[in-house]
Amino acid sequence: MTMNKYELALVINAKIEDDARTDAIEKIKALIEKFGGEITNVDEWGKKKLAYEIQKMREGYYYFIQFDASAECPAEIERRVRIMEPVMRYLCVKQDA
Repeated sequence: MTMNKYELALVINAKIEDDARTDAIEKIKALIEKFGGEITNVDEWGKKKLAYEIQKMREGYYYFIQFDASAECPAEIERRVRIMEPVMRYLCVKQDA
């Protein structure tokens, strides 16, 4: 089975507690692993001003999770991340090898 490199960019609600934010990221990391993904790196950019207001908020916490996975994995992750309360925006992109 071929593995592709992906990056999941996340903007997490800045108004939630640090613990809740950490929990959300841990859940997402667990999801990636559940669907056969292998996390290679997690970049936390911290709190940043948003380019435009989302859900009446001007700031969000940015995370970038790089992982190797099969082609089916990102769709499964996106389906679940989409409905997670603290996640304001997400984008999963395939990285060129």
